[in-house]
Amino acid sequence: MQLIDTHVHLNFEAFQADLDDIAQQWREAGVIRLVHSCVEPSEFESIQAIANRFAEISFAVGLHPLDADKWTDTSPDEILRCAQADRRIVAIGEIGLDFFKADNKAHQVLVFEAQLAIAHQLNLPVIIHCRDAAEAMVEILQRRWQTGQSVRGVMHCWSGSPEETQAFLDLGFFISFSGIVTFKNAHTVHASAQMVPADRLLIETDCPFLAPVPHRGQRRNQPAYVRHVAERVAELRHVSVEAIAAQTTANACCLFNLSLPEIGSADLPLGFISRPS
Repeated sequence: MQLIDTHVHLNFEAFQADLDDIAQQWREAGVIRLVHSCVEPSEFESIQAIANRFAEISFAVGLHPLDADKWTDTSPDEILRCAQADRRIVAIGEIGLDFFKADNKAHQVLVFEAQLAIAHQLNLPVIIHCRDAAEAMVEILQRRWQTGQSVRGVMHCWSGSPEETQAFLDLGFFISFSGIVTFKNAHTVHASAQMVPADRLLIETDCPFLAPVPHRGQRRNQPAYVRHVAERVAELRHVSVEAIAAQTTANACCLFNLSLPEIGSADLPLGFISRPS
C-alpha cells in the first residue's frame, strides 16, 4: 500500500533532532511521497535542504495568512523567484485566509489575491488554509473563475461543513483531510469526508500538528501517521483502506504532477521515488 502525505512541515524545530528516524518510519508505513508546505518565503532554503536529503519530498512556497503582516513590496518577486528556482516546487502555499482572531482581514485578502495571481501566472496549484473565512474565500475564487483567472488547488486540513465543502468542489478544488477526521466528535468533518467525490479526495498530517487517533495528545505528529487518516476516511466511506490509499495517491499525483515509484530502480533505496521531470 502506497500513501502520499500532502501537507507536512518537517523544517520545524520538532523534527531537527531525529529527522532520519522519522523518514525511516514514514517509509515503513508506506509513505512514498510528501508535499512540504511553506509558511513564509524565508523558509525556502531550509525546506530545499530537506528535499535534498529525502528524494520523496516535493515542496511549495508561499506566505501563510497568519504571517500576512510580513508581506512587503518585494514579496511577490521573492515568491516568484523561489517558485522558479527548483523543479521540485509543485505549488504555491500555504496561502489563504484565517479570520479566527484576525484584525487584518483586508490585508489578508490582498496578500491572498496576490499569491493567487502568481499561481495563475506559473500554472501551479495552490495549497489553501481557510479558517472561519469560507464565505470570503469562495467569493474571491468565484470572481477569478468568472474573469478567466481561476486556479486549481486543495483546501488543506479541511474542517468545513458539507455546504462549504460543496462550494469548493464546485470551484474544482480537491479537499484534504488531516488527523481531525479521526477525532470522535468531529461530526461535521466526518460528514464532509463522506461526501467528497473519490477523485477529489486527499489526505495529510499537517505535521507536527494535529496527531490523529490513536496518537492524539502527543506533542508531535509525523508523516507515518497519515496511515491513520487513511484508515478513518476508509471507515467513513465504507471502502477498504487500500482503496483510499490508491485513490488519494493517484489524486495527489494528478494535482501536484508527482511521479510514482520506479519499481526495481537501482538508483534509489526502497521507499524512494524519482523526482518529477
